[in-house]
Amino acid sequence: MLLGDIKRRALELMDSMDEEFGLIDFSFALPYTYVLIEGERGRSLGVAMTLPEEVGRYRTSIREPSLEGFIERADSLNVIERTLGVAAINALSQYVMDVSDAPDTDVVELIGSDIERVAVIGNMPPVVSALRGMDLEVLVFERNPKLWDRETLSDALEYPLLPGVDAVVASGSAIINGTLDMIVDRAKKARLLVLTGPTAQLMPDFLRGTGVTHLASMSVVDVDSALVRLKLGSFKGFEAGSKKYVLEV
Repeated sequence: MLLGDIKRRALELMDSMDEEFGLIDFSFALPYTYVLIEGERGRSLGVAMTLPEEVGRYRTSIREPSLEGFIERADSLNVIERTLGVAAINALSQYVMDVSDAPDTDVVELIGSDIERVAVIGNMPPVVSALRGMDLEVLVFERNPKLWDRETLSDALEYPLLPGVDAVVASGSAIINGTLDMIVDRAKKARLLVLTGPTAQLMPDFLRGTGVTHLASMSVVDVDSALVRLKLGSFKGFEAGSKKYVLEV
């Protein structure tokens, strides 16, 4: 499972840093779960999309929350622990990374002229609309029926259809719901495989060698404002206090 490898690399990074991190705040919440940490360089906020359709009657095994404790549970079968774990990995990643010079590129700008068939995994209407405006064949997959429209395909069809696409734009939620392994395995023909959205805040090094080519995410600039918006369950308010970026893996 790729998430297990990502967890291992994150823990190895923590060990190599020889730095103490304080866990300042965290919440498993809608629409984003978040983890706020503080180290010698200041505070860092990591987020991960919460998937309410995945939540059952789970009891967490976490008794003493900590950055390392959350990361240790990142590959748990318990989706609450897994989501907090990914948010914690993202907080660590954002603490270490400097994206100030990273290009503020829209994900659709990565699509070259040699791309004809694109898979979008996770119905993201702005991305889908922009891609269809480029006269491409766009296959949109979504697990949550509440987010379907007439042209949306069930995520069950990813397995047979991904081998035929030239590019994949996948929501970072694929890290949390366990489908990333299947996506990179089935989309071997794809010349471009982008993870996008707030959940894709992790370090590119954590995905090196997996088949993922780019991360298109956002770094929280105004932590205090973002926290208020997250507590209020806001999508756009959170994004307004962040810097978009694209990084190559």
